[in-house]
Amino acid sequence: MKILIAQLNPVVGNLKYNADNIYKSAILAKQREVQLLLTPELSLCGYPPKDLVLSSTFIENSWLELQKLAKRIPKKLAILVGIVTKNYYSDIKGEKPLFNSVVLLQNNTIKQIFYKRLLPNYDVFDEKRYFESGKTSNFFELPSSSQENQFSRIGVTICEDLWNDQNFWGQRNYKNNPIEDLVKYKVDFIVNLSASPYIIRKQKVRESMLKHSSRLYQVPIVYVNQVGGNDDLIFDGYSCATNKKGEIILRTKGFQVRTEIIEYSHITRDLKVSFNKNSNITKEEEIWSALVLGLRDYAIKCGFSKVVLGLSGGIDSSLVASIAAESLGPKNVLGILMPSPHSSQHSITDARHLANNLGINSYMIPINNIMLAYDFSLNSLFKTVEIGIAEENLQSRIRGNILMAIANKFGHLLLSTGNKSEISIGYCTLYGDMNGGIGVIADVAKTQVFSLCNWLNRFQEIIPNNILIKPPSAELKPNQIDQDSLPPYNILDDLLNRFINHHQSIEEIQKVGFDYDLLYKIAKLIIRAEFKRKQAPPGLKITNQAFGTGWRMPIASHFELN
Repeated sequence: MKILIAQLNPVVGNLKYNADNIYKSAILAKQREVQLLLTPELSLCGYPPKDLVLSSTFIENSWLELQKLAKRIPKKLAILVGIVTKNYYSDIKGEKPLFNSVVLLQNNTIKQIFYKRLLPNYDVFDEKRYFESGKTSNFFELPSSSQENQFSRIGVTICEDLWNDQNFWGQRNYKNNPIEDLVKYKVDFIVNLSASPYIIRKQKVRESMLKHSSRLYQVPIVYVNQVGGNDDLIFDGYSCATNKKGEIILRTKGFQVRTEIIEYSHITRDLKVSFNKNSNITKEEEIWSALVLGLRDYAIKCGFSKVVLGLSGGIDSSLVASIAAESLGPKNVLGILMPSPHSSQHSITDARHLANNLGINSYMIPINNIMLAYDFSLNSLFKTVEIGIAEENLQSRIRGNILMAIANKFGHLLLSTGNKSEISIGYCTLYGDMNGGIGVIADVAKTQVFSLCNWLNRFQEIIPNNILIKPPSAELKPNQIDQDSLPPYNILDDLLNRFINHHQSIEEIQKVGFDYDLLYKIAKLIIRAEFKRKQAPPGLKITNQAFGTGWRMPIASHFELN
């Protein structure tokens, strides 16, 4: 039996577009004499659909599109399609009104519907808000290609259904283990339709889990994952298959739409070894690929073909400009230089050098005169108060206004260039450098920014060397550098990782040797900056804890840190 894995990039809510891509995969499957086509979780509507599923029109149109698709596909081909379906007994049983479902299409009809059993409700996942859990094991039978009277029993799981093996994790988050349950029904192999968001090195965890389950239960598993960017989430793909020995026998390339074919043998009752794509890429290359894909899809799916950003001559805007040039093409990127009296000459030179290296367009708008106009207008009100941070932040807000005006005038998407370290502690200006439609490196720590830039320069100088070696500075006052008010970034990022990504307390972190006063200061800054983060643009997620849909902290809280 031939199985085609369709690693697709859906557009959330664009039912016809997504159905057309499934249909194209079906035509390819027919040409390659495939019996079973697999598509990702909720492949018809895209994942995550969020509150779109609360619209009855959305649910009805999804079903109508599915029916149209069923009539179009090659008759003998079996296809598994992800879709949201109604729970017709919700009112009677007091259940949620919808199911996260997989539908089996064959012979131009809807043959069976399977329901997701384990519903994640943590971090970016909020499935219990909408869906009811499936109660029974999901499987179907399909004849082999050579003998119509010889059938394979195929178990169906949906994403989280794989992630509850106590032997692998050391605990269970749910009562049931769908893989364990399916084995009792003597399935020949298991398929998993996923929309598993990217975080750094998550692919290795997925594959370790799949290998463990295949080996433990002596059952092959075919895993198909969504690829592409949807809002703040990036989906890396890396669909794969394991034989019952727990060996990876197929792996698709990540961060791109792919189709691969694998074959199940009725003789060996196992998947045949295919070619194994090398996935030993560096962490930096993986993050780079994720950010490039995330920005490209966010821009294109939101209807933008061109972007604009401020070029300060600093490392953050340099990295974002490089990502943008790779994502959308250099000619579609506009960098704006906006020097003030506090800007160094090397910042201007470095920014121009970067623009030239990348081949992007650039334009300079000095803000000296605008600053003077603000000083004149505010002088009578401000004159009795010492000059301070309000005046410094005016520079950033002037730049933010200029960038928004350009974005508005030319229909460009404005890119916010703040990194996670700054956003964590509020070292950024609301309505200034925080302006933008997407935070490209909002989940990238400052130390990781340096690592990415050094990786980018591994073959040739793309980021000017002076940008890499000079001390980071906001340049909002004379001789200013970040370390005047912050600890060194290697220390700061370690603390932020402990506080934010691992939710450790001051007491826990103090035990590894950090000073209490420093810990208290950083924790206080994180809490105080919440009002800024709530007004920040969406940021591309690459870690287990980003400041997006999975971060739900109050603004007006009085929690005592100690």
